Amino acid sequence: MASKQQQTGMRGVFLVAAEIAARGFVVSPTSRSAFGADLLVTDQDCRRAFSVQVKTNATSHGFWLLNAKAKRLFSPSHVYVFVNLKGGTPEYFVVPSKVVARRMHTARRTGSTWHSFSEDDAGRYKGRWKTLGSKLN
Repeated sequence: MASKQQQTGMRGVFLVAAEIAARGFVVSPTSRSAFGADLLVTDQDCRRAFSVQVKTNATSHGFWLLNAKAKRLFSPSHVYVFVNLKGGTPEYFVVPSKVVARRMHTARRTGSTWHSFSEDDAGRYKGRWKTLGSKLN
């Protein structure tokens, strides 16, 4: 049985896939065991392709947790979509992976290391679907 966190993550992936498809792109989820990309996306003519990593919070914590590899996993064709599900209406922050790599935070507490991206850093990317470019028909 999927945990509450896994269900939240799956919900975020499918909500983002629906938003991207509504913008005229072809989108496909990757295997849940794939690292680095939750969605693979292309325009309708297969001229532009990119990967999307989705991070979802069921309630606003002011940040999203990341994998340590996010610091070096960036390219012009890779973006993050951070999702807040608070209040029933999802909020989407579409952030280039280079920005995430530069602005991710690392904290060490009680023998653990946490990597995160803050909602403050994501703020200017709220609803910024144009980060994905436009569809090519």
